[in-house]
Amino acid sequence: MILSRVKPAVGAEAPPSEKKKTGRRPPRLAEYLSQRDYLGAITLLEFQRSVGPAEEDSDLWLGYCAFHLGDYKRAMQEYRALCVREGCPPEVWVNLGCTLFFLGLYREAEEAALRAPKSQLQNRLLFHLAHKFNDEKKLMGFHQNLQDVTEDQLSLASIHYMRSHYQEAIDIYKRILLENREFLALNVYVALCYYKLDYYDVSQEVLAVYLQSFPDSTIALNLKACNHYRLYNGKAAEAELKNLIDISSSSFEFAKELIRHNLVVFRGGEGALQVLPPLIDVISEARLNLVIYYLRQDDVQESYSLIKDLEPASPQEYILKGVVNAALGQEIGSRDHLKIAQQFFQLVGGSASECDTIPGRQCMASCFFLLRQFEDVLIYLNSVKSYFYNDDTFNFNYAQSKAAVGNYTEAMEVFLLIQSEKIKNDYTYLSWLARCYIMTQKARLAWELYLKMETSGESFSLLQLIANDCYKMGQFYYSAKAFDVLERLDPSPEHWEGKRGACVGIFQLIVAGREPRSDRCTH
Repeated sequence: MILSRVKPAVGAEAPPSEKKKTGRRPPRLAEYLSQRDYLGAITLLEFQRSVGPAEEDSDLWLGYCAFHLGDYKRAMQEYRALCVREGCPPEVWVNLGCTLFFLGLYREAEEAALRAPKSQLQNRLLFHLAHKFNDEKKLMGFHQNLQDVTEDQLSLASIHYMRSHYQEAIDIYKRILLENREFLALNVYVALCYYKLDYYDVSQEVLAVYLQSFPDSTIALNLKACNHYRLYNGKAAEAELKNLIDISSSSFEFAKELIRHNLVVFRGGEGALQVLPPLIDVISEARLNLVIYYLRQDDVQESYSLIKDLEPASPQEYILKGVVNAALGQEIGSRDHLKIAQQFFQLVGGSASECDTIPGRQCMASCFFLLRQFEDVLIYLNSVKSYFYNDDTFNFNYAQSKAAVGNYTEAMEVFLLIQSEKIKNDYTYLSWLARCYIMTQKARLAWELYLKMETSGESFSLLQLIANDCYKMGQFYYSAKAFDVLERLDPSPEHWEGKRGACVGIFQLIVAGREPRSDRCTH
């Protein structure tokens, strides 16, 4: 289409001089690059390569454009072809190393980088490779080689980001922005850091600065959608992501994968089994979100098989691994898995970077919950409860902790806030709520909980709880009813003696005038 626009219009033959004046000038490579139109630049370079005249260093430019388009395989092919040519500039090796790095071929990237002459780019690449290899000694060595120049400082900030040192990264980005106001893209990096720190509203404000100038940025629009997901809900996030879908070019594969992945998250796991498995080795969060999906489906074994070999490197990975081990430990009765979970939670909650964050405090609460130290659990849950008023899972754990320390009235109120039918049908919920009713002199409500249950091992256990707790609390009428049903189901001396004792208790209360005779005698 571009070429057709520069052809002369159909008509009489014009003099050569006139053709030159009236024809449109062919686009130049510099124009495409200034507009970040890398696909257009590649089209121009390939055309020039096939028909000529070729741009100077056209092969190098092809690799450059493919790299910035996100087509790292194409960039790798171009740079490899250059490397085998006679007289190839030696710095091409470090360019090849960068493409291999983005393809996840870290050992090959290191080999290529070491074949290049020493340079700041080589040092930055080896710095990042040392981080990938968890080689702290080399990491510190390359760190010392960094200079106080923008590129090196940006590289250092990215390492801080990947090591969850978000405030340190923000400090570097802000310092560079003060000196270079035109570096608008740094606002995206600052916004990413604030997102990781759970300051989603601040992240939105910083991001807006960049989106005013570049409203079609894939990374910025994706981050905006993620902020909306955290601040509002999945539908609001999906609406923002639609803008990204509309502008994403057919050649930009990374954007497509990112969109597919995030849509699954925003839609609450819809399509997870179709979308996430192929992305596990492409987008790091895909594995974690697939684990979360299996947990929500109560498929603990599958979630464990996905995460058991993962070496956690971020707080989110430690937390998720802790949750999976806790769920598996409870499911199969494994104290070893529960201990591993407790250690993961303690590691995150006790770390300097996470101890004052909401997830960090939740981790400490989970650690003490597994240790059954409920007074300590409440200290941490009370500090974050204002953020989780309508969160059923939080309220479930909060109410259990309240009940465990004997605060039955407040525990009952929190239990009754829960809306999830799945939780409300769980035996743990029913048994704790029944105990709260009994301990607050509402045994009739506990009995009604039993009446709504189908006959099962769990209903038998609830009957035993009602019978014994009502007996201890002097609510002998419902204790007698429970022992009576227990005796019919299991005619044992213990149940008969319990029923007899409860009946004697009722009689004593009636005689003492503390139990109305008419109500009980008619039953």
